[in-house]
Amino acid sequence: MTTLRTTPDAAPIGRPAGRPVNPLRRMPAEPRDHLAGTWRQARPARIRKAFEVAQGRDPGGWHVVGGSPDLGLTRSVTRTVMGREVVLWRGENGVLQAGPGACPHLGALLEDCEVMHGQVYCRWHGLALSEGVRRDWLTFPAHDDGVLLWVRLPTEGESLGDLPVITSRPPMHQSFATVITLRGRCEPQDIIANRLDPWHGTWYHPYAFSDLTVDDSASSDEVLTVDVAFRVSKRWGVPVRAEFTCPDARTIVMTIMDGEGAGSVVETHATALGTDDQGKPVTVMTEATIAHSPRKGFQVARAVAGLIRPAVAATQRQLWVDDMAYAERRWLLRDRGEVYGA
Repeated sequence: MTTLRTTPDAAPIGRPAGRPVNPLRRMPAEPRDHLAGTWRQARPARIRKAFEVAQGRDPGGWHVVGGSPDLGLTRSVTRTVMGREVVLWRGENGVLQAGPGACPHLGALLEDCEVMHGQVYCRWHGLALSEGVRRDWLTFPAHDDGVLLWVRLPTEGESLGDLPVITSRPPMHQSFATVITLRGRCEPQDIIANRLDPWHGTWYHPYAFSDLTVDDSASSDEVLTVDVAFRVSKRWGVPVRAEFTCPDARTIVMTIMDGEGAGSVVETHATALGTDDQGKPVTVMTEATIAHSPRKGFQVARAVAGLIRPAVAATQRQLWVDDMAYAERRWLLRDRGEVYGA
């Protein structure tokens, strides 16, 4: 089994064994006019420096193109990366395969094509395609990490890495994953910049977060350490300590270090699709929440994960509707040549 490259400081995290405690804390929602703004803490120079460090990390040409469950064994799917069509299918052993999205015969899009004996069959005339079949249709390196699908394409300014770079995840046999996607008119950097500003959380998303503090003593340009409560209602929340890190320029990962769900991660990936009919950049945000807990009740939750995932996905999506507006605004200001927080 192929193993992802990991960042050197990453390590699986788990809560010590012992009697479980109630993770809920009473945290009544502050009236809007009493809620403290965070603009003094969200210093532009600090955010900019962390962003520059993140953008200096080489993704190795790897791009996230969906969630592992998006692709079955019998039909192909297509994705677009940097304006380039890519077809995905699974070989005979279920191994992810990728190639140009256009059939070399007459250019048919290889979307929703039959997959038989490890080959994808063009819908128009039945041309069977796979690695090494034709010299005018060369496949791309691809990787399925069990949660996300990746494709490696030559990307300006990047090396060609053997595998994607990602921080460590909790043991998958003790976790469950939820993946959402959302498109926006922005560039990948705007998705990452949004997440490198955790200070907006409690003011912009008061329905989801409370009591957010960035621990300056434990933070640096490479790591942001945050104490925050995830709201479960207007009166109750679950306090945790989390770290934000960027393993590459198109990825930011939040890892819960302490509190309920220690070891759980939220991976946010940004993939450039190309431009729309108005010439504006389009990026897809893919976010994987990999939830983990040693509680006995969590194992019951894992057993009915299919019922829980829609609720988790709905919460993720609600946050990203707001955050995509942030990312799109950031791109628009840059496109207009307007600079703020210099």
